[in-house]
Amino acid sequence: MGKSRVQVNKAHKTRFSSKSSRNLHKTNVQDGGRIGKSESNHVKGARAARVQRGKMLREQKRAAVLEEKRASGGFTSAPRVIVLFPLSASVELNSIGEDIVKLLSPDGSGVSSSTVASSEYKLKATVLKAPHGDLLTCMEMAKVADLMAFVASASSPLEGNDSNFIDSFGNQCLSVFRSIGLPSTTVLIRDLPTDSKKKNELKKMCTSQIASEFPEDCKFYPADTRDELHKFMWLFKAQRLTVPHWRSQRPYVVAQKAGMLVDDESSGKCTLILSGYLRARKLSINQLVHVSGVGDFQLSKIEVLKDPLIERKKQNSMELDDLHDEEVLRSLLPDPIKQEQLVVENTPDPLAGEQTWPTEEEMAEADRNQKQAKLKKRTLPKGTSEYQAAWIVDDTDEEGSEDDDSDENGMVLDGRDDQFSNQERTYDQESEDGEDSLNMHDLDNTQNDSEMMDDEDMTIEQIQDEIKKIKEAHAEDEEFPDEVETPVDVLARKRFEKYRGLKSFRTSSWDPNESLPQDYARIFAFDNIARTQKLVLKQALKMEEESRDDCVPTGSYVRLYIKEVPLSAASKISSLVNMKPMIAFGLLQHESKMSVLHFSIKKYDGYEAPIKTKEELMFHVGFRHFLARPVFSADNFSSDKHKMERFLHPGCYSLASIYGPISFPSLPLVVLKTSKGSEAPAVAALGSLKSINPNKIILKKIILTGYPQRVSKLKASVRYMFHNPEDVRWFKPVEVWTKCGRRGRVKEPVGTHGAMKCIFNGVVQQHDIVCMNLYKRAYPKWPKSMYPQLL
Repeated sequence: MGKSRVQVNKAHKTRFSSKSSRNLHKTNVQDGGRIGKSESNHVKGARAARVQRGKMLREQKRAAVLEEKRASGGFTSAPRVIVLFPLSASVELNSIGEDIVKLLSPDGSGVSSSTVASSEYKLKATVLKAPHGDLLTCMEMAKVADLMAFVASASSPLEGNDSNFIDSFGNQCLSVFRSIGLPSTTVLIRDLPTDSKKKNELKKMCTSQIASEFPEDCKFYPADTRDELHKFMWLFKAQRLTVPHWRSQRPYVVAQKAGMLVDDESSGKCTLILSGYLRARKLSINQLVHVSGVGDFQLSKIEVLKDPLIERKKQNSMELDDLHDEEVLRSLLPDPIKQEQLVVENTPDPLAGEQTWPTEEEMAEADRNQKQAKLKKRTLPKGTSEYQAAWIVDDTDEEGSEDDDSDENGMVLDGRDDQFSNQERTYDQESEDGEDSLNMHDLDNTQNDSEMMDDEDMTIEQIQDEIKKIKEAHAEDEEFPDEVETPVDVLARKRFEKYRGLKSFRTSSWDPNESLPQDYARIFAFDNIARTQKLVLKQALKMEEESRDDCVPTGSYVRLYIKEVPLSAASKISSLVNMKPMIAFGLLQHESKMSVLHFSIKKYDGYEAPIKTKEELMFHVGFRHFLARPVFSADNFSSDKHKMERFLHPGCYSLASIYGPISFPSLPLVVLKTSKGSEAPAVAALGSLKSINPNKIILKKIILTGYPQRVSKLKASVRYMFHNPEDVRWFKPVEVWTKCGRRGRVKEPVGTHGAMKCIFNGVVQQHDIVCMNLYKRAYPKWPKSMYPQLL
């Protein structure tokens, strides 16, 4: 008899279901129309808390946006900067600039000034006109712009071609602006016909052709009549402006007036006076400031003045410069204890690396060790030289491998030692087993020696000519740009004494503190750059939130007294302040010090000239611009080592390493290069700041090539890689490889002209090329002059 089974009721049978499961499909009116069981009080309370929290967050964001709008607009904030940029040379900026200024100040005050205050729109604005063709001035204006107003002309500059709204200079500047970071943008279309139908058609055509060059939220406005400009200004007033993130982290002043105080002309220094509105963040008197194109300096005094626009409106004055009696509301003097010191370079100690004189005990121990080494005898084969004896392993060192990975000079061999040694033993055993094999082996040696003797009779010119012929014959197959020729008249171990072999480029170790150049004693390094950056930004944010006596609030009209500025640079700034923006911005902690900066850059598509490594270029990093001589390298993500590139290749991103002032990432980068015979610089590359790390290893790679002269199965006689047998012995630990995929090692030199026997892991073809990789660490070059204004 079988066992009784447990009764299982079918799910769709309602006579076996519970009361709660039968009511699942019913609607509960008391719970707001929800289906199923009513939620417990605990669940209802959690949901209510989530709803309340979401409501509170929305209210906080709405209040923050409203506060930001009130702070950026009105008479209590700094004037909004409107930059008018012509997309083509046919655009007339003077007319639209005058129309906007007249619209903001209908009473006529401020027509000849770029900064005006409008009581109708309840805002202050600065209208700047970017000169077409002046790249540097356009870049400086874009860095301080709150609104980029691109002006397009509907009338084509070329008759019969209505699609030419943006010329080559306009395309170049758009690429630069996108790299720097575009603020809020708009497009003003001028020269539209008066007929409404044609006007709308032409506006649609212009919008459709150039809309892809601008952000998605960019608006297009006709800007021919006063009513159209009035509509644009009302929308501009209500618009929430966005600026690049890097601009909101540092306080900056766009100078409206500049002057000098010269105490002693013989010193070549003076006090530079800059007046303007403080933007973005609070500025401390104890903070360092950077003047674009000049350098980093300390402040001697800050004066907070009454807003000249408000005073001008009260006094009905026509010019901002007519207010000679500017009232000083507050003066700030630095605290000598709290003021940040101006430290640019580290002062190296020339005796820091010197060794102390050994003690008598150390000298006695060294003598004992030397005597014991002389007493130790080893049985060496007859005719063994001192160099060969150094490579013979003692009986006490039998645990080590026969072919060590590295020698004292850093040469390493990335090979399969066991495989090569087994192949060599097999080859020798076969030659001993039969007389034919022995005779063939001797015949090969005889032929090799005779051919080596023929090479020994050749002159240097004949050897160079033959190498040149072989190079030309294999020019089509050469795919490796790192190949170099070994000089005939210089020993290879002298010419390449700084190079070494690597067992593996990816995994082999390289000491970052080994054989550093003298310039590394002048720079600074961080133990943890990410932690330092986080701490510095946290301190800056804390200073912004606190109410401190040594800080000037944002939006104030200030006069900065910058001390110890070079007299020539101050005179240039005073003469150029009305022609282009002169920017002074506050530095974060450590940003005045020099270190090794790494940028991720890409060559500009419109620049065709080659850019060589260590060539002097102008780097625009944020508000800063300075001269540097970078080293280009491949951006390798899978290794801590990067291969140096002799040129900046187009179409791909590379790593540019320079000596430069510390700037915390991320910051935009624009690289300019001045060609010979042309004063105007051209855009060479675009990118961004990636990291600050002096320990990043950049290796320069060279490939020495040789050609098989005699091939016998796995062995080959290779010539023209070296021209001296001592060079062959010196580079013997380094692995060799062929372009057909074979790998091997050097066995021994042959003859007196640098030929050598090599053994490989496969059969070598006669037409193959034997290569040897050597590496040395590369460093950027210190520029002669850092800032262009000081040239």
